[in-house]
Amino acid sequence: MQGELTNAYKAQILVQALPYIQKYYNKIVVIKYGGNAMTDDNLKNAVMSDIALLSLVGVKVVLVHGGGPEITGMLTRLGIETKFINGLRYTDEETAKIVQMTLAGKTNKDLVSLLQRNKGRALGLCGLDGGMLKAKKLEGDVDLGYVGEITHVDVAPIVDSLKDGYIPVIATIAGDDEGNVYNINADTAAAKIAAELGAENIILMTDIRGLLRDRNDESSLIASVNVSETPYLIKQGIISGGMIPKAQCCVEAVRRGVKSAAIIDGRIPHSILIEILSDEGIGTMFVG
Repeated sequence: MQGELTNAYKAQILVQALPYIQKYYNKIVVIKYGGNAMTDDNLKNAVMSDIALLSLVGVKVVLVHGGGPEITGMLTRLGIETKFINGLRYTDEETAKIVQMTLAGKTNKDLVSLLQRNKGRALGLCGLDGGMLKAKKLEGDVDLGYVGEITHVDVAPIVDSLKDGYIPVIATIAGDDEGNVYNINADTAAAKIAAELGAENIILMTDIRGLLRDRNDESSLIASVNVSETPYLIKQGIISGGMIPKAQCCVEAVRRGVKSAAIIDGRIPHSILIEILSDEGIGTMFVG
């Protein structure tokens, strides 16, 4: 009897998910992956399993990843000091080489391998491939070295991969016409890629629940935000610190045609499926 109840419950879950599967069928969803979900092996496997499942039911998933902890770990092993300025990694010429090696090499291929172990068809790419991401040196009050801002996105390699049934896994490094290679913020890259693809949705995985009215109270989660409200929320301090650039990426994506953008808690197992395949979702959604 217990088995029958369990099977009936499973069937009910599938029935409830069906409208969302239909909504996202053949649509593009860009997922920016990072944070604790990237360093915890169990969470990492759950995320890759979710992405493989979405791909198998017809959702065109594009995975954009960072890799800060692995870069820091590699620099430490090589005896190179890690230096941050205003929360951004200072990237000198030697560090830029390590970033390229780690992100486009080990981190990217580890994710491809894990996706394929979860029955997903994955293809590793980086911003240098096919000139996908062009960049220039990020200018600001301080010199961050080889940290760049994207000047052009050519989504042809991504579109071709999706057409062939692959999950593109993209490392966020970019180049310029002089052969310089730049470290690119993964949230920014994901937002620009989603906009150029005309994605249905972009999901940024973080280490907090989403936007909180009271940062000390996770029950104060703001489930939905209109992009026009964002400046007010920043002024009020509800969006602050590291959440400001993430929120601004969501705003940019929505204003450039992406249907919705969400900041979700990557620490929660299967948070991607909860966000996409349920009515209540999870985290904070930005809409136009």
